[in-house]
Amino acid sequence: MRVDGWPARWLTPVPAADVRRGDGRHCAEFIETLCKVTKDSVAGASGSPIVLRGWQRSLLGHLLARRPDGRLRHRQALIGVGRKNGKSALGAGLALYGLVLGPDGGEVYSCAGEKEQARIVFGTARRMVELEPELADVCKLYRDAIEIPGTGSVYRALSAEAFSKEGLNPHQVIFDEVHVQPNRELWDVMALASGARVEPLMVGVTTAGVKTDSTGQDSLCYSMYQYGKRVAAGEVDDPAFFMAWWEPRDPTSDHRDPETWREANPGHGDLVSAEDFASSVLRTPEAEFRTKRCNQWVSTATAWLPAGAWPTCTEERPIPELAEVVLGFDGSFSNDSTALVAVEVGETPHIDVVECWERPPEAGNDWRVPIEAVEAAIRAACRRWQVREIVCDPFRWARTYQVLEGEGLPVVEFPQSPQRMVPATQRFYEAVLNQALTHSGDPRLARHVDNCVIKTDQRGPRLVKDAKNSPRKIDLAVAAVMAFWRACAPVEQTSIEPFAVWA
Repeated sequence: MRVDGWPARWLTPVPAADVRRGDGRHCAEFIETLCKVTKDSVAGASGSPIVLRGWQRSLLGHLLARRPDGRLRHRQALIGVGRKNGKSALGAGLALYGLVLGPDGGEVYSCAGEKEQARIVFGTARRMVELEPELADVCKLYRDAIEIPGTGSVYRALSAEAFSKEGLNPHQVIFDEVHVQPNRELWDVMALASGARVEPLMVGVTTAGVKTDSTGQDSLCYSMYQYGKRVAAGEVDDPAFFMAWWEPRDPTSDHRDPETWREANPGHGDLVSAEDFASSVLRTPEAEFRTKRCNQWVSTATAWLPAGAWPTCTEERPIPELAEVVLGFDGSFSNDSTALVAVEVGETPHIDVVECWERPPEAGNDWRVPIEAVEAAIRAACRRWQVREIVCDPFRWARTYQVLEGEGLPVVEFPQSPQRMVPATQRFYEAVLNQALTHSGDPRLARHVDNCVIKTDQRGPRLVKDAKNSPRKIDLAVAAVMAFWRACAPVEQTSIEPFAVWA
């Protein structure tokens, strides 16, 4: 019988007899009988019983298959599926099944790159216990642990500080979002720690991510994905490893095509609405959409804006005198350029270049940015417009900022950390695609925008050059992104009141 969403694009082979003698059906009955929906969602109202979909039942059947000798077939598993397909709820149900019906003295752990991430699955499981009296009667709840006093079994949430995990003896581990693991240390520690168990099971549940980790090597998730493909293709014989990975069958398929969405998301139209895909594809960079919603591995750096998107926002006009603006400043001293951009505050912000200092092609390596000219241009801009803020990264330009601030100019520090640049980049991207901003058509800004690539890691997408020492400049684009972010902030969220004309 055909099951919607099953099989996955990549599925390691499991004999049908092993599936039949396995624990998948028992686990599914446990989840549907004792586990509740914890938040109102497409899957159901909070407190209602979980109803597993056919593909989830098939997944559990293959994951929990048993060999002819009665032992669990798999010791390690990787499950890859796009966002919003019920990963957390399924992982929480599986963890509770291992806790309640596992061995006496069992140890179940939720692991992730950060403890907050590990608490997502654990917190879902904890809430399931609170909602079900039968589970609450046998479980004792703590902030970061669920204990069954009658069997001595415990379930805890752990983060990626692997050095502190020695001495554990897990029989089941749920790794949430394996792609954010900074390296493979925690996975290896937990795998070695479970060696004394008769039937250990480590399950990674994740979306796709970046291909390299903090060491520059293939990331844990990507290396497991590559290994799983070899097992699925029959190149490697490893019956103890299981992988089910959903992604489009054609890696070059249009990421805007609903058929692409269905292939990567077994819960498409059921656990996650088709309208959500149609909306998010319009405001999400292609690389990020392919990674998180199509579950595809993409290069860490890809083109930022779709071809033709920037010119469609052109409105060839200057910013009027005395208009309220935010100035964005991105500075360097030598090889890079230094950029000053103005963003007119309004319903549709308008961007124009104030000035840009780039090393001339004929200049030598001793060329330096004219600091006095930069400071004079900032002062002139403050006389020309009502400047709400001068947004700048203080790196290497602290003296200039102190001088300008001492003169009463509204300098606001904006360190270009991922925490700031990721959301700022996202908002700018959405505005360009939705034509919710305009720009003057300055060719220098267009060139800098074209030079940008997007780097995606576990913290999200942000702007970078195509190479560390690339001659292609992006400073005007970075300054525009910073200024646009602050120009869109409500006045009450800005650090100061709009600045009066400076003279």
